[in-house]
Amino acid sequence: MSGGKKRDESVAGQVGVTLDVDWEKLLNAGSWSRDLWLHLLVVNGHGRNLSRLFGDNDNQVQQIYGSRGNVIAHMVWAYFEKAWLDRKIDMSVGWIPTGVFFQNSPWVCNFMNVWLCGGEAPTKFMTGGRGWPSGNIGTVLRLMPIRQFYIMGGLFAVSPHAYNGGISGWSWAQDGLGKLSTQVELGWIPEFGRNHLIGHYKVGVMYDNSRYNHLYEDINGEPWVLSGLPARRESGQTSLWVIADQMLLRHGPGELNGLILGGYYAYGSGQTSQINHTLVGVLMDTGAAWNRPLDSVGIAVLWANFSRSAILAEEAAATHGLPLPGANFGVPYGIQGHETIYEAYYGFHIMDGLSIKPDFQYVNHVGGTRTFKDAVVLSTAVNIAF
Repeated sequence: MSGGKKRDESVAGQVGVTLDVDWEKLLNAGSWSRDLWLHLLVVNGHGRNLSRLFGDNDNQVQQIYGSRGNVIAHMVWAYFEKAWLDRKIDMSVGWIPTGVFFQNSPWVCNFMNVWLCGGEAPTKFMTGGRGWPSGNIGTVLRLMPIRQFYIMGGLFAVSPHAYNGGISGWSWAQDGLGKLSTQVELGWIPEFGRNHLIGHYKVGVMYDNSRYNHLYEDINGEPWVLSGLPARRESGQTSLWVIADQMLLRHGPGELNGLILGGYYAYGSGQTSQINHTLVGVLMDTGAAWNRPLDSVGIAVLWANFSRSAILAEEAAATHGLPLPGANFGVPYGIQGHETIYEAYYGFHIMDGLSIKPDFQYVNHVGGTRTFKDAVVLSTAVNIAF
């Protein structure tokens, strides 16, 4: 509505189709097929990335836009799942978006901003941990000895391409898949008091053994944007995250039916990732207080800090009149520092399977710079499930 590079609008949509196969019921094959599943999701998307239109190449203010490839069916996931011992042991193998399993929580896609939805930033923007709609060939093993605790590990092939599986998501046998990304997460899911106030507390780490260009230093430790020499190759890329939410008051059954306080902190290697620190706080509730118990309301503050290496490279380029360099969060319009987004939404439950959610976002330091005025974004999401 105001601010940014220019005022603009975008109409975006997505149609998703899922297939879940219970092999025990389908084959009636005995105990070996018990808790054996196949999961498949394909989507078709259209629309433009509004953030890029108003000058923000680092953040996306909309959950969906036309990054699903110019194809009828973009592959998001296709994997087998097998569980043992009443699901105390669970293994998945196939084409998996890592953010579906790791650095995720049930409330994140209540919000429109992509720094929240589909896995947390900066991890989901790092090659070894890309989130929805990208996937990786890999496997995930989750051990859940009791209902309140789990430990989960994953091993994924790292795609050295701009798009995992190609722009369509179907090209799994891409070249250069020799490196691996490992993710480990510990989770505690307690319930307090007679009202079973549920919480989710998670801590995790990702290590990618690939080699990535240093954002600032060349092979001699000088700024590569000035020397013209190749950037120094960094061995390994690390990300850490801590996610927590706690229901304070319960207004109905389910994990999200109440007043919930939550947030996360995440870190990415600043030598190879433009954003190295993110911090998010959220507060959510339902409309029970005004007799709309199936409605939802929430506010969030999202803050991201740009790494010292990225800033030094941008300052060196700007001082000598050279184009500013970009990396995994795009090419900036100016020297970056930090970016803050304030978001608020109200979700109207119209009927089972139909919701309408108006959303407000205020973007401070668009793209992490002071080049443009702060942006105000208004949107409405309509979701139909059947």
